Amino acid sequence: MSLKIETILLSLEADQYAGQGQRAPGIADFAKAAVEMEALGFDHLTTAEAGHDPFLPVAIAAEHTERVQLATNVAIAFPRSPMVTAQIAWDLQHYSKGRFQLGIGTQVKGHNERRYAAPWTAPPGPRLRDYVQCMRAIFESFQTGKTVKFEGEHYQFTMLPPFFSPGPIEYPKPPIHIAAVNKYMTRLGGELCDGLRLHPIATPKYVKEVMIPGVEAGAKKAGRSLSEIEIVGAPFLAIAPNEEGVEKAKAETRQRISFYASTRTYHSVLNFHGWEDVGAKLHQYSLEGKWAEMPGLITEEMLEEFALIGTYDQLAKQVAERCPDIFTTVMLDMPHDLRRDKDRVKDIVRDIRALNS
Repeated sequence: MSLKIETILLSLEADQYAGQGQRAPGIADFAKAAVEMEALGFDHLTTAEAGHDPFLPVAIAAEHTERVQLATNVAIAFPRSPMVTAQIAWDLQHYSKGRFQLGIGTQVKGHNERRYAAPWTAPPGPRLRDYVQCMRAIFESFQTGKTVKFEGEHYQFTMLPPFFSPGPIEYPKPPIHIAAVNKYMTRLGGELCDGLRLHPIATPKYVKEVMIPGVEAGAKKAGRSLSEIEIVGAPFLAIAPNEEGVEKAKAETRQRISFYASTRTYHSVLNFHGWEDVGAKLHQYSLEGKWAEMPGLITEEMLEEFALIGTYDQLAKQVAERCPDIFTTVMLDMPHDLRRDKDRVKDIVRDIRALNS
């Protein structure tokens, strides 16, 4: 099977990772980007929950596209009940004529409690297991018109009066993908989900040696094979039109890596590579608000493990060398100047297909 190619509908800027704010895109921005990215040949378009709602742009993109798959990458689960998320996903699957993938993640305790003002009631893995199973029961209830009860430890769904049911749709139930880095989530994804969205902090080596075996173990438990599960990888990109620009791109990529690597939940990846001390220092810097100083802790060795590095002309080869053995879909969060060069993007997508067909 050939590698599928995905990109974000509107990519985030380096300033946002450095704590310097972000712009507010409008409806026309999302519509224009969706039309352009579909025309360039991408298989999937995704939206992130990074300061803005992840679902609203999907509805806009669904109206303005016909072929491309649309996904959240990712929506945060616990601040929303399973019913709230299921209703949104059901409507988007209907609006998009069966092209929507629901990508959800847990975020960490501090962000749930302090940013989302949402309670953190239990460890995230078992709670997400209940969440996914509850949504599946809700989807089945929507489609059949009969309440399929779910009574778990963390969530219960036992009532759906006809007045409150959206009713059946003509398309398959929305596929559920979960964000994953650590072992529990990889096994959970393999067991219960249609796919996994791997965090960019997961290096190719970590994915191959830690995550894929976990997905496979979960799939085996459920009587499934690894080939039934979509694995979406999102490597960091340090790319530019020329070698001089690559150095600037590497600096911006260090900013992104340091932002995520400061979160202790992701330190399993750093520990796997022997970078425990760097992780601890990054976390401390984040507590002190030293966002601009954090990239200096990301060494050249670390950068090469995390990122695809090179000129635009080298990107397709880099993807072909590092991604197909571990991913079924690769998410390319391209820099803004590359996104504006439509002919070059089209050539990159074409070349990736040619090298991975």
